[in-house]
Amino acid sequence: MASAPQHFMKLFRGGSSTGSGQAPKPARSAERLSRRSSGLVELTRHWGSVEGLCILDLGATSPANIRYMTEHGHKIYSEDLLVASTDPSLVKKDEYGNPVLDEKRFLSENLVYPAAHFDAALCWNLPDYMDESLVKPVVGRLWSVLKPAGLLLAFFHTRDAGPDAPCYRYHIVGSDVLEMQTIVVPKEVRRGTTGAAQTAAGAGFRLQRVFNNRHIENLFRDFASIKFFLARDNVREVLVIR
Repeated sequence: MASAPQHFMKLFRGGSSTGSGQAPKPARSAERLSRRSSGLVELTRHWGSVEGLCILDLGATSPANIRYMTEHGHKIYSEDLLVASTDPSLVKKDEYGNPVLDEKRFLSENLVYPAAHFDAALCWNLPDYMDESLVKPVVGRLWSVLKPAGLLLAFFHTRDAGPDAPCYRYHIVGSDVLEMQTIVVPKEVRRGTTGAAQTAAGAGFRLQRVFNNRHIENLFRDFASIKFFLARDNVREVLVIR
């Protein structure tokens, strides 16, 4: 395994953990909502009874997800890319003097794993809330760290969701059920920076864009296949195969 990046990252297997570095962790509201996930059903069906899979969870550490994966004999890595993307030190000026994020530095400090390391990645709603300049580079890095035929699950809002759609942390509580917990941004992140790095709005992260199906297909064009599931809560679930 590559050395741990400087932001918050942990590997969990049973009761053990490894990791280094610190970064602000999102506080969370107490209320949780439940939803059925067709994409999760497909994902767990692919896993079947195989043990020892390596799973990447792109969100703040979730005890529920750790428990679910370890009880099924899998290893889980947790890496909160959304909070990491708000690091003010990532902001630089482009040739016109506009603030932009340093994507090369971001990838040098995040998602630092060997090629073909993971069997699956849980991307959740990261592309909708991350700064647009980082989305394609992150997806490209995910392609490289997934094994051939590895799976990636991601959620995308439809336009009907509206610009104030809350950013959720997803917790696996069954093979087809997720609990959703609204992320409350830490004050040090909520202060934000200027320009491209300002992703926090009020107490939560702001929806940055809405992808249509063609945009999603283009985003994952290097993957072998893609499958869409339209949910009732104005979210499209997408399951792609490396």
